[in-house]
Amino acid sequence: MKKVFLYLFLLFAATAMLRTYPLMAQQEITDNVYHLTDEGFDDFIKKGVVLVDFWAVWCGPCKIQSPIVDQIASEIGQKARIAKMDVDKHAITARKYYIRYLPTVMIFRNGKPVETFQGVTDKETLMTAIEKHNY
Repeated sequence: MKKVFLYLFLLFAATAMLRTYPLMAQQEITDNVYHLTDEGFDDFIKKGVVLVDFWAVWCGPCKIQSPIVDQIASEIGQKARIAKMDVDKHAITARKYYIRYLPTVMIFRNGKPVETFQGVTDKETLMTAIEKHNY
């Protein structure tokens, strides 16, 4: 009985560790929007202007914000990189930047947060903020 329990415990622990610490090589990208992980976040934001949309699957307002961020990504060109981060899957970064409300959009310049927007934020406001920090 002890061996069965030990085996199940080790199996569960190994599975949990794989989910918690996935092998991280590159960030996924779709339609000019990067999908960030905890492991690659700091490297991704360290150069230039980066807009990050912090969201969750269960968040209704996030579903309104998402197409706005996608539209910015299709129009912004080389002025900034646009990214999204699922806070349920990547909670370490969300805690690091004190993400308490969703959606939260943060703009980073050379690795430092320079502006934060909580709640649904319109395209013009975000585009203006990107331009302001792109000097």
